[in-house]
Amino acid sequence: MVRKAFVMTVYPDKHEEYEKRHNEIWPEMADELRKHGASNYSIFLDKETSKLFGYIEIEDEETWCKMDSTEINQKWWAFMEPVMETHPDNSPVSRELKEVFHMD
Repeated sequence: MVRKAFVMTVYPDKHEEYEKRHNEIWPEMADELRKHGASNYSIFLDKETSKLFGYIEIEDEETWCKMDSTEINQKWWAFMEPVMETHPDNSPVSRELKEVFHMD
C-alpha cells in the first residue's frame, strides 16, 4: 500500500459546490478509482485559504497512473473545472506532498 497526499485549490466562492459535487460522486467514478487501486480516499478543505488537502492509499503507482487517461476521469475533470484551479487539459493544479511522519 502506498500513501499519497496532495494539495489543490478550490475557488473561494465554490466551496459549497465543490463539496456538493463530491457528496454526489458518480458511482462509475468511484468504481474506476477502486479499479485503479484507490482506497481510503479523503479530501479536506481549509476554508480560510481555499486549499484542499487530499489523502489516498493506492495499491501501486503503475496502476494508479493509468487513472488519468480513463474516459470517466476526463469527464470528471471537465465537470470540476468550473470550481477549482485546473491546467488547460482540465486536470487539477495539484502538488504532491512528501510524507515526513506516519504512525499506525
